[in-house]
Amino acid sequence: MDRQQELEFAMSAVAQAARLAVAVQHDLAPHDALAKQDRSPVTVADYGVQALISYSLKNAFPNDPLMGEESSDELHSDAGKSVVEKVIERVTSVETKINANEVMPLIDRASHVGGRAQRFWTLDPIDGTKGFLRREQYAIALALIEDGKVVAGVLGCPNLPASNNSTASGCLLAASKGCGAQIRSLEGGDLRVIHTRKIKNVAEAIVCESVESGHSDHSSSAQVGNRLGVTSDPVRIDSQCKYAVVARGDADIYLRLPTRPGYQERIWDHAAGMIVVTEAGGVVTDVNGKPLDFSKGSTLSENSGVIATSGAIHEQVVNVVKDVLG
Repeated sequence: MDRQQELEFAMSAVAQAARLAVAVQHDLAPHDALAKQDRSPVTVADYGVQALISYSLKNAFPNDPLMGEESSDELHSDAGKSVVEKVIERVTSVETKINANEVMPLIDRASHVGGRAQRFWTLDPIDGTKGFLRREQYAIALALIEDGKVVAGVLGCPNLPASNNSTASGCLLAASKGCGAQIRSLEGGDLRVIHTRKIKNVAEAIVCESVESGHSDHSSSAQVGNRLGVTSDPVRIDSQCKYAVVARGDADIYLRLPTRPGYQERIWDHAAGMIVVTEAGGVVTDVNGKPLDFSKGSTLSENSGVIATSGAIHEQVVNVVKDVLG
């Protein structure tokens, strides 16, 4: 199936939303963030990006539901009142067709629950919020899921250059099932095809993992690297930018190892990144080598952890991870 129309929509929507995120990060103030019930941070950019992409989807594919990470719950608190004003200001300055009264409903429109026999989009408006707050790496991740399978995805990485030689600050990666993966500057320009790095000796691999130790078991990752004979230090990057660097050949292994029993990954944390890596020639599974199952609602409840590799070394990495994790 030709996914060009869907990819063009997703790239345009993510690029527009990235302008809001960049502006918020540039002018970041202490009161631009709130704490959610799970104590994780959420910012003006999280809400603003979700509202903008919700609006774009409503106009481009009005029958397609959206599953987003955020809701407006915290914005109705006393602490959220000042944040609401900033969200409305940012959203309406980027998209002047949006009325101030539409912003909260647009955020909450992203409430689809997912499932197998569904076509829907899933969005992480600011993946890597702590990285965003540190003015480091973060990603806007939008993916299309049909019948429990990811069929298209876009990653916007505003602080990750499109190449080592690029003078532009950010990049946009796009992929659709069976059509490969591409990259361009976030500011525009031509798309170019990307491929994972094809190494034969796993000891030459570059490993990337989460900055936050609460997101991935760093000690187990170190054991995996030692057993594989990897000599380089791990590269720690926030967000689905880790998928981006594997897809374009700047890293070879991405490990997200479980930090506690029973934890379930959220699908918006992996859908877009997974298809970008697999379409670039890589492989993505859980720590047991099982494909990621996006048909169970908002979580990867049938999976444990995530391993993404450049491809040929995947089975070797999975076997070592299984051995380390017992």
